[in-house]
Amino acid sequence: MKSTENADSAALRLSDFLCFAVYSANLAFGKAYKPILDELGLTYTQYITIIALWEQDNQTVGGLGEKLFLESNTLTPILKKLEAMGYLHRQRDPQDERQVLVGLTKAGRRLREKGLTMDIVEACGLAPEEFPKIQRAIVTLRNNLVKSAREQG
Repeated sequence: MKSTENADSAALRLSDFLCFAVYSANLAFGKAYKPILDELGLTYTQYITIIALWEQDNQTVGGLGEKLFLESNTLTPILKKLEAMGYLHRQRDPQDERQVLVGLTKAGRRLREKGLTMDIVEACGLAPEEFPKIQRAIVTLRNNLVKSAREQG
């Protein structure tokens, strides 16, 4: 490494790292969502699980885990808690008993009316046309990182 490269890397600050920008933005989203989630009595992970089921009801646990980027040992306790709260049900797939299907109850579907809010959109402070651009860029970043991790592992 050249001495100028050493100086450049020594001058890097935490705020210069993309990984920290993404990490800290995620934490900021958590803070922005907190009042909404507190009102609903949900954690963020429980909330996105419900959203994934609004999108497609009666999914397999495995498929839901893939969609949410969660391992089954993380997802199963979330599902059990949501089931105990009366928001979803789990049952064996009649066509394939090895699979467990997850579906929303009426109470789980009603959460949609309470949980969708424009407050988060306003909190982001972005112009409407910026949302899809940023979302696509972040998805591309995530997909590239997932692909890279698979290739390395």
